[in-house]
Amino acid sequence: MRLKDQFAVSQCIPSYASISRLLGFTAKNAAVQLVRRLRDNGYLKIVDGGKVVPLRRFFELPLMDMHVRAGVPDAIDPQTWAKETFSLEGFLFGKPSNSVVIRIRGDSMRDAGIFDGDLAVVERSQTAYAGQFVVANVDGEFTLKELKYENQRPVLMPHNPAYSPIYPKADLSIFGIVQGIVRNYGATKPMQVTSTTGATT
Repeated sequence: MRLKDQFAVSQCIPSYASISRLLGFTAKNAAVQLVRRLRDNGYLKIVDGGKVVPLRRFFELPLMDMHVRAGVPDAIDPQTWAKETFSLEGFLFGKPSNSVVIRIRGDSMRDAGIFDGDLAVVERSQTAYAGQFVVANVDGEFTLKELKYENQRPVLMPHNPAYSPIYPKADLSIFGIVQGIVRNYGATKPMQVTSTTGATT
């Protein structure tokens, strides 16, 4: 929906006149009717002063009725479309009021698929179970590792053989449990490669 794309740029729902221009309506009333339909279906809310604000459903994405293999390719029907919608917020944030997003630095968890620059969605909690990825304060420093136990002693395990396990010397407190990792592959433009002839190596 072009209205979603516009919101991503401006961070607000445009005026009725702007919606008409955006969607090619010839009359402003068509934009008014569209907003009312979106309101009635739970996508938008009209607040005091007539301002239009998005609700959670506005940000839902189509969930494709198919799976895509990471190994041997499957034939995909290009006509396949979504039978339901999906909310990333609802998927990653079990308790939004108790969740934070933390930027990852370093490569100590790279073999677990967590890389420098990723964003970790963390739900605040003072307790965690063995095997969970946690953000912990260990001896005064924060780190993201897998929580393990050796002889009932907690140890924070990296997922990169270049790093050693962390055994708390004095204090260990759990800041939160990692609920998901977010990575934007489109954040940086790939280097353009131009073919040349007669090049030597």
